[in-house]
Amino acid sequence: MDYLHWRFAFVSVVIISWSIYIIYRHRKRTGIIKNWGFRTDNFKSVVRKILPLGAISVIVFVAIGFYQNTINITWHIIPILILYPIWGIIQQFLLIAITAGNMQDLKGQSLNKWSIILFSAFLFAAVHYPFVWLIVGTFVLALFYGFIYLSERNIYALGLFHGWLGGVFYYTVLNRDPFFEMFGKLFGLPK
Repeated sequence: MDYLHWRFAFVSVVIISWSIYIIYRHRKRTGIIKNWGFRTDNFKSVVRKILPLGAISVIVFVAIGFYQNTINITWHIIPILILYPIWGIIQQFLLIAITAGNMQDLKGQSLNKWSIILFSAFLFAAVHYPFVWLIVGTFVLALFYGFIYLSERNIYALGLFHGWLGGVFYYTVLNRDPFFEMFGKLFGLPK
């Protein structure tokens, strides 16, 4: 995705493919959707748990951005804050529901909650290689999200915050414009 600059194609195919899988599994097994965390009954309580870390994270991102002189906020952040949560939900589904959730649900498994959370956090950080700030940021986020998910199981709240925090992180800490990276070359937009 990053080396071939096929971000739009990659993200689109992944979102569509996994959405089809989720719908298929939902039709085959009753209750799987709620078990994975696609639920709204506890959305508000999960948001209340995530909100303090989210607010602190934004403050830290802006502080790092000022320190590094990497703040690059343009109007492009608006569509990213709207669209990136969709990608965030899919990423949380893959990392949290499929990885951590399935490890927690294994019959006869001997892993404790913290082992599952650490494994998932290392995995999520590893897929963001070679970008050091992304590795660090996703590791910390995955530790917190893993704990919340294994207690509450709500993918929507985690994906929403993943998208918002990720968007702010790109425009402040990384000095990158994910809107341009995603749509710029596709539509020939000026930088």
